[in-house]
Amino acid sequence: MASATQSFRLSRSFQLVQRSLLILAGLFLGFYALALTLSPAARLRSWDVEYRWQHWLGYLIWSVLIIFADWQTRRKVPGRDPYLLPVAALLSGWGLLTIWRLYPDFGLRQTIWFTISIVVFSLGLRLPIDLEFLRRNKYILLTGGLILTTLTLIFGANPADPAGPRLWLGCCGFYFQPSEPLKLLLIIFLSAYLAGKKPWMSLVSIKGQSDAEELGDRGAQQSGSQFSLFAPLLFMTGLTVLLLLVQRDLGTASIFLFLFAVITYLATERKILLVMSTLLLGLAALGSYFLFDVVRLRIDAWLNPWIDPSNRSYQIVQSLIALANGGVGGRGPGMGSPTLVPISHSDFIFSAIVEEGGLLGGVGLIILLMLLAASGIRISLKAPDNFRRYLAAGLTAYLIGQSLLIIGGNIRLLPLTGVTLPFVSYGGSSLLTAYISLLLLVLISQSGETNPKAASNPDIYIRFGQILLVSLLVAGVLIGWWTYQRGPALLERTDNARRSIADQYVKRGDINDRDNHPIVSTVGTSGNLMREYLYPGLGSLMGYNHPVYGQTGLEATLDPYLRGLEGQSALLVWWNHLLYGQPPPGADVRLHLDMDLQQKANQLLADQRGAMVLINAENGEVLTMASQPSYEPALIEENWSELIADADTPLLNRAVQGRYAPGTVLGPFILAAVNGKEGFDTFGFDPDLISDADIDCALDNIESSWSAAIMAGCPGAEIKLADFLGEEDFEDLLNQLEFFTAVSLDSQIEEISLTPPAVGSPEEVIRGHSDFRVSPLQVARAAAALSAGGEIPEPQLTAALNIPGNGWMVIPASNEKMQVFPELDADATSWLLADDSLPIWQAVGRSITSADQVVSWYIAGTLPSWTGARFTLVTVLETDSPQEALEIGREMMVSALQVEQ
Repeated sequence: MASATQSFRLSRSFQLVQRSLLILAGLFLGFYALALTLSPAARLRSWDVEYRWQHWLGYLIWSVLIIFADWQTRRKVPGRDPYLLPVAALLSGWGLLTIWRLYPDFGLRQTIWFTISIVVFSLGLRLPIDLEFLRRNKYILLTGGLILTTLTLIFGANPADPAGPRLWLGCCGFYFQPSEPLKLLLIIFLSAYLAGKKPWMSLVSIKGQSDAEELGDRGAQQSGSQFSLFAPLLFMTGLTVLLLLVQRDLGTASIFLFLFAVITYLATERKILLVMSTLLLGLAALGSYFLFDVVRLRIDAWLNPWIDPSNRSYQIVQSLIALANGGVGGRGPGMGSPTLVPISHSDFIFSAIVEEGGLLGGVGLIILLMLLAASGIRISLKAPDNFRRYLAAGLTAYLIGQSLLIIGGNIRLLPLTGVTLPFVSYGGSSLLTAYISLLLLVLISQSGETNPKAASNPDIYIRFGQILLVSLLVAGVLIGWWTYQRGPALLERTDNARRSIADQYVKRGDINDRDNHPIVSTVGTSGNLMREYLYPGLGSLMGYNHPVYGQTGLEATLDPYLRGLEGQSALLVWWNHLLYGQPPPGADVRLHLDMDLQQKANQLLADQRGAMVLINAENGEVLTMASQPSYEPALIEENWSELIADADTPLLNRAVQGRYAPGTVLGPFILAAVNGKEGFDTFGFDPDLISDADIDCALDNIESSWSAAIMAGCPGAEIKLADFLGEEDFEDLLNQLEFFTAVSLDSQIEEISLTPPAVGSPEEVIRGHSDFRVSPLQVARAAAALSAGGEIPEPQLTAALNIPGNGWMVIPASNEKMQVFPELDADATSWLLADDSLPIWQAVGRSITSADQVVSWYIAGTLPSWTGARFTLVTVLETDSPQEALEIGREMMVSALQVEQ
């Protein structure tokens, strides 16, 4: 009586636990479905949208069927494990809604298969809990499964890809994959076969062969040899694996080898079987690598996906970017872009869940699998006989092992295999097999409660369960690595199309000139926003923001502000991410660019290959930055092939990225350095320096003076001055002018790997025979020293930010300046290089490299007497035309003086 009362209380407890967990699962999925419905409103930030409703059909059917399954389990198996059905129900419901969200047509099909699976599960609860009919018919069941799988070699089809492996049977839109139930049939066969041989195996493994002989001839005859024991086992398993290899279904073949190793090890407790199975799996993988292209592709993509991320490794790279896009909290149901990952409803459904559920969603799913693993091991430990013990352990190994295989492929823990995530992925065969496995576990758990029998060696089952839990834990840690640690870097990749998709829904900030006239703006409505480039001639500076070709120019440099990730309060960014899965509207940016001068520069450089930079010498404001030839960012996709094949490299911003031999344009700096040096006042000019040079001066009609030779770009005179300065001081001068650092926009200085030994001798540098290179922006910044009392400023391009809701915020100019020359020496040098008709100093330079590549320079700046804003100008032409560089530069200086006067 006491035992019956205790059993009744236990049953009531199980009912309460299962019912409570199912209610929680239903609430979770209900909120998930509601979020999916409202996601269009959140994404478009408007209530006037077309809402998603189709998935509610899936949720309604799920609810009704799960209530029915709960009722059936309470009636038929009151002592079953209370965690099995809730875990499976939540996993399958989560997967079902995710499939509806991705592809509604597939969602409807999965709902039909879910209905079939629950009906089969509920009807199966009427089966005898001893499962003896499975044990008796093990050969028939496995043979039938092999025959069905073999038929795919003749009548097989692939409904998704006619050119792919033909692993399905069926027609008329209904297909079934025999290899899925074949996993279950193999588990049944292994469990039943090994359970029948357990007494002999235990005797051999514990007492040894000599003790077995003491049982007499009868026992020896019944047991037979070890070979006769394992021969049928190896034959049936080997035949199964061979068939799958012929099908090229290598993922399923790997699972079969794994199941064989686990079940035989649990039955025989022989570690050699694990070693042999591992070696066999390794040999199979090695052979498949050389025999099958698809295996080679997957292993190569696993080892190094970054080599070919747009082709052979596209799936895994996009999967990792999807994980990174999810972050910690996820983008929210319906707010991500999981369909960018091919086969996101099946092979990559885990990455789809993590993108919209984040690290929390991924870990939550891992916890559900941990709970399923713990329940399966507990059921196997309490099973009433060896057959059901092995069967429970094998079913657990199948559900968790296959989950690890597909999750590991999504997070680059393992190579991709193409198997499904049990209960979650799209696929009727997989879902039905998973629920039949659940049915068997439920029946075994019921028998374990009514007639439990402790395992002879429970430690081996516990260790196996620990291995499964640790493996799942490792997967959870790796999910955190991709979503949190590596997430920011992955999201900045140019092949992350999610950034451009977000730009269609969230206004990207405008880029304006110094007078707040738009240069680049965003037009359209949410969901159809597009970038408009108003001045095509500024393409090399503004750059582009494209979903395929990435970002360049200011679109890339200012992206955090334009995208709304920086300049906003951290709370606002977090709130928008929580509600909309998107950043807030981006900030408008005001530049220091003067569009009148910019258009003048573009006009002067038309039909040229070169660059021009005009900066404020006192504060580093960039007033003009022109590079020709340029391109139209709006036509980047249409003209991409021509642009990348163009020998004139129009995509290059020559003003910043161009690297040119300075040649004789270094003359003004050398003159300023020696101007105050002791003994220079008696260092007389020799006119023969001009005629003795290996190359002529850049300009003709040179007067006999140091300043005139420098203004004309005469290499002989400059080499003589550099010799007077000394090689060590010459290199120190280049270093002080910061020619050994790459100047980037927005006052960011990044060190590059240029060291003084790479410079060469002063003569080699001045003649252009050195590997030493500078950019026009570097030279313009250095030239500011001759117009601003010997100081060089930090370049400033961004003037202000217009934060939505907060107005314009001026970015103060950097006060960091470097004193390169004494003020008196800088002023004296500028006067020595003064023009006769304009209040400017100027010089022309030329460099002829060892490869006979000629570059013409023009460098100029305002004189100390100039009362307006001080500025310096650098023009470079990739031709041997110093006179043309002079004319272009002087005309630009005239325009600048008029604007700044």
